[in-house]
Amino acid sequence: MALPDTFRVTAPPLSGPRVFGQQWRDLAFIHWSVPPEMVARFMPAGARPDVLDGRTFVGLIPFHMRKAGIADRATPYLGDFAETNVRLYSVDDEGRHGVVFLSLEASRLFTVLAARFGYRLPYTWAHMRIGRRGTQMRYLSRRRWPDRGLTSALTVDIGERITDASDFEHFVTARWGLHARLAGRTVWHPNWHAPWELHRATLIDLQDELVAAAGIDVEGPPDVPVMWSAGVHTVFGPPQLL
Repeated sequence: MALPDTFRVTAPPLSGPRVFGQQWRDLAFIHWSVPPEMVARFMPAGARPDVLDGRTFVGLIPFHMRKAGIADRATPYLGDFAETNVRLYSVDDEGRHGVVFLSLEASRLFTVLAARFGYRLPYTWAHMRIGRRGTQMRYLSRRRWPDRGLTSALTVDIGERITDASDFEHFVTARWGLHARLAGRTVWHPNWHAPWELHRATLIDLQDELVAAAGIDVEGPPDVPVMWSAGVHTVFGPPQLL
């Protein structure tokens, strides 16, 4: 696999003020490869599926959100919650490689309402649990609203640290912003964080309804490597219109 010429494995510096700060902790990276034409309809205007050797990917990413807040100032209680997102990989004509979210489960109702109606991000409210026993991480989500009852449950066993990341591992983790629709326009919302400390992981079990509910038809277990990370601290700059 070969990364696109415009791809950056380290984050470019942010321009402008820090709008949000967050810590992403205890992340599992579960992916399936799909043909780009399958997901092109989900891309906002000005963005298209990002491709690695003719394929793109859909990701299922559960994790702990910690110390989220405005201007990198943690919001007590409301800034700590569990999240699981279903995401695609995008690129625009400026060569910015980002993500497009199809759904974002979160366990804080206030956060869901603020993000869903303030920023038009597809957040949903869910009952969620994340736990660790030894080297195994267990993630459970059951949606409360909307589409009550949709579930995702998975367990990964954390393996050795990845010291020389592959092109695929960079491709799905070195993402320095998101493409989204806001007020009828497409925006690029940049972020910055230090390089990931990634670990190989083995998927022990998976029962997921979120990917299919988002409109992506995948069959069988993930066909690309599973990863895990203890996490990073990230900051977001102001959104930019495409």
